[in-house]
Amino acid sequence: MTAKIRFAGLIAAMVGAALLTACAQGAPKVATAAPPPSAGQPPAVSLAPKLVEQASAYRYYMSHVAEIAPSFQNGAAIAKSIEVGAAYEPKQFLQGAIAYGAVAALQDPAFVAGIRTFGADPLQRRQLVFDILKNPAYVADLPSAANAASLVTAALGGDAQRLYDNGKAVKQSAYDVQKQTWSKVEVVGRDQRLARAKALSATTLTGEVEETARLQQASVGAGAMSLSPMPASAPYSPVVTRALAVAALAALGEAGDANLETILAVMVEPNVGFCMNLSKLNLYQCLAVSKPHYEDVFCLGQHIMMDTGRCLIKAAGLPEPYEPRFVPEDKSKPKVQLAKKGSSKKHSRKG
Repeated sequence: MTAKIRFAGLIAAMVGAALLTACAQGAPKVATAAPPPSAGQPPAVSLAPKLVEQASAYRYYMSHVAEIAPSFQNGAAIAKSIEVGAAYEPKQFLQGAIAYGAVAALQDPAFVAGIRTFGADPLQRRQLVFDILKNPAYVADLPSAANAASLVTAALGGDAQRLYDNGKAVKQSAYDVQKQTWSKVEVVGRDQRLARAKALSATTLTGEVEETARLQQASVGAGAMSLSPMPASAPYSPVVTRALAVAALAALGEAGDANLETILAVMVEPNVGFCMNLSKLNLYQCLAVSKPHYEDVFCLGQHIMMDTGRCLIKAAGLPEPYEPRFVPEDKSKPKVQLAKKGSSKKHSRKG
């Protein structure tokens, strides 16, 4: 019995010594709950270089075509302007417009900060990315979306309206220039000119290095685009919505090279894409039948500048400009002449 008591005492002493040693070395670690979203940081804001390049190419086209002036002096100047205006591929052009809109949205610090509050927790970030990819219109309910949308509208709508207005001036010059003899001369190599326009329409456009660098800085908040917001209210146009979606994904650090193919799938808008393709088809038909130089000026003003500008105005969610359409007279219908007031026909009988 005494031996048992001594053995139990020895065990108790050993346990006590172990506890004292554990206390000296520090308490064992206890698993804790995951930190709240505000405790972490999402990945850095990122927009894939290819998307920035597309935005730069879009800006290159818009800035150069909008500068076409109606003061043509010869056929060579008209031909050169047509080449400049025809040089965009519709799919790339639309993606460039959306990418440029995304950079504009990223100029709003409140929008970027609001999105990033949802991205600190990895699970929450993945859920938000899933929701945006599933339905890009989801971004309309995110913090400061209206402010960011107003910047997208300004970025796209301002350029579009300028292109359309300048196109009207060029179209009018197609009538004014007819007073000059050279404008009535038939264009040489009409078939080659049409083939050249089609080739340019299928060629990928490249932006300027300086503009690409400027937009890259702007996409991460290190540079300013100097945009004046234009009022925008939900529901936003599909193009504005997709630009906001790309910007939101970039703010979450999910729009880099690794996710490029997924982002490009977001940047598809059938209605505006159809509008762009229709503008191209109308241009080809116009060039196919035009003969004198002044008719080429009409093709340039109407189908390259005005039609493209109208597509982009629609893309920005702004009211489309009114353009009266000429309705040809139907000569198959007899004309009805009204008798003048107070007049009457006298009938006489032969008696």
